[in-house]
Order: sequence, then C-alpha cells, then structure tokens
Amino acid sequence: MHRCLELAERGRGKVGTNPLVGAVLMRGEEILAEGWHEAFGQRHAERALLEDFTGEIRPDDVLYVNLEPCCHHGKTPPCAEIIIGRGVKRVVYGMIDPNARIAGKGTECLRKGGVEIIGPVERARCEWLNRGFVSLHTRGRPWVTVHMATTLRGVIAKPDGSPLKITSEEQDRWTHEWLRARHDAILVGVQTVVLDDPQLTTRFVLGLPSPLRVVLDPNFRIPADAIIVNGEVANGTMVIIGSQADQGKRKLLGERGVTVCEVPLQGQAFDLQGLWKVLTAPRDGFSGVTSVLVEGGQRTWQSFREAGCIDEEVTLMGS
Repeated sequence: MHRCLELAERGRGKVGTNPLVGAVLMRGEEILAEGWHEAFGQRHAERALLEDFTGEIRPDDVLYVNLEPCCHHGKTPPCAEIIIGRGVKRVVYGMIDPNARIAGKGTECLRKGGVEIIGPVERARCEWLNRGFVSLHTRGRPWVTVHMATTLRGVIAKPDGSPLKITSEEQDRWTHEWLRARHDAILVGVQTVVLDDPQLTTRFVLGLPSPLRVVLDPNFRIPADAIIVNGEVANGTMVIIGSQADQGKRKLLGERGVTVCEVPLQGQAFDLQGLWKVLTAPRDGFSGVTSVLVEGGQRTWQSFREAGCIDEEVTLMGS
C-alpha cells in the first residue's frame, strides 16, 4: 500500500479534482506491474496498470490500490469492469471513495463479480494523501492550509507594511517542497502582490509541480508589471475580481494567459462559496483544485479564519 501512495504522488498537480491513485499488482513478494492516475481525464490507476500489463494474471495474484475502484462511467470506463474482466481475484484497497456515486458501490460490484475484497488498509495515510479530494466531496470545498512566517516577537512585516525577510534558505526550501508543491493552488491577497511582488513558485527545488497562483483582488488593483502576470508564469495565474473591472486591463492580462474570474463580494470580502465554485469547476483546460495554500497577507488570513475555512496552519519562526 505504501508503494501505491508513492505512485499516486506522481500525479500531484496534474489530476485536478480527481484523486491521487496508485496501483500495484503483486505475485507473492514480486511486483508484476504498477500504474497511477497520471492526469485529469486520463486513465485511472487500475486501468492503466491492467491495460499496459499483457502477462497472465493468476488467481493468487493481488491488486493493491489506495482508493476503492470506481464502478461508474465517467471520462473513462469503470475500473471494476476491467478488474473483473482481466481475471483479478483479490483486491486490497486503502480507503472508501468519498464520492457519493462510488462510495461502497465499487467494492460491492467487485464482490458480485467474484473478487475477494480486503480493506480498508492504511486508511488514515490514504485519506491524508487525498485530503483535498475528501474535503471536496464531504464539505464542498478544497482543503485549506494557512502558511505564515513570523519573528520570535510575532512580527510579520516592517512597520510600514513592506516585506521583512524572516525565514532562512533552508526553511524556504522546506516550504517549497512540503507546502507549495503539496497543494494545487497558492493564494494571496492583492496587497501581498503590491508590496512583495512574489513569484509564488517552487523554484527552490527543481522538478516539483507548480501550483496555480491565485490572487484575491476585489478592486482589480494588481499591477500590470507584477511578476506573476508576466512571462511564462502568467499562464498559471488566476486573478479573482469583483464585478467592476477595467476591461482594458482585463484584456491585457488575458492576452498574456492570465485567467481573470469574477466572484460576488459580501461586503469587502469575496463570497467563499462563489470562490470555491470557480476553483473547483473544471472548464476550458482548467481541471480544478482540491487544496489551497493561503500565504497572505493578514487580511486574507483573517477572512478565512472568520469563515471557519482553515483546516491546517503552519507557522515558520525566524529571528
């Protein structure tokens, strides 16, 4: 099962609102084949494995998968169908699929097809890996992590509000690898962009997935020369605005590849239900997100706290 989780991680940043899934076919202690869900809309892990593996499957071979196999027709045919069709007689799974269309139905379908089912196995680890997917299907929103850095005295910026370097290079590397690269999107308020002009990338560790960059900008104040709306990174940036917008600026950013989306306001803050709808609805090449890392600033952190939409907080301490 641990190998399934390792394989599942290979889909990080590519599967959108789909789950991270890995599959392993075993014969005793020997691994016969492996597969994983590579990208949104592509083959599920079990189907990828069973379609690519052309060898004989014996009755005592075991298929391991970290998520209950699906039983419905979506973008791809049901995995339960090919599992039964290829003659797999034993399946070990990690967790029940939280999607109401599948939950418990996949394992039941396999049992009716003569497959022995064992599980859940390592359920907590499997659910943690797919915590964003679980949150989306049980609460209707992504998993939200707040990340902040503060000095030992609790200071997060200079007295005038300008950026203050707090964390070390080692802490920055850890943040990029274990926070940014483990979330589908990095979110900041527009004031952070105005003051810091951040890159919001995983540049400290090569080869990591690059999350979507999201800016909450109710009055469309983002500078046209900001790093995240220019060059190669512009295509991976989404600016969330209110209903009133500078159409010339909107056209300019759109031509650069920036996605500009309108979300209703509730007072001075965005309606979070509207925000979740925009971030989790696949459309026009956008596959949606299931996890969001909120990096600042203070007003943005506070709005998520007041809405009760924080699942995890990570604070790095600097000198």
